[in-house]
Amino acid sequence: QVQVVESGGGLVQAGGSLRLSCVASGIIDSINTMAWYRQAPGKERELVASISRASVTNYADSVQDRFTISRDDPKHTVHLQMNSLKPEDTAVYYCNAHINARQGVSVMTFDTWGQGTQVTVSS
Repeated sequence: QVQVVESGGGLVQAGGSLRLSCVASGIIDSINTMAWYRQAPGKERELVASISRASVTNYADSVQDRFTISRDDPKHTVHLQMNSLKPEDTAVYYCNAHINARQGVSVMTFDTWGQGTQVTVSS
């Protein structure tokens, strides 16, 4: 089976920075879109940033110019560099990847979610 695992979350003061990483594993042919979502208590999960296979990026307005998403295909990894963090950025951050994985002689695309990593920004 394929999976993704996040790391890099933690507690940081407002104005600080964190770098999240997400590593995919399994029998992977390629990965299409990779993305970061977040969910704060009592709120719906929202898209933070995404990056396509062609490295086209998309950001939520609330993080534009503060966050940067990048991918390292040889390492099957996506990063989210978060700068100038605000208390409203506090949430559980989830990695999502559309992974083209081999199953026997076939290849199937899996919409894969990580376990989440907590980001807490204090004021």
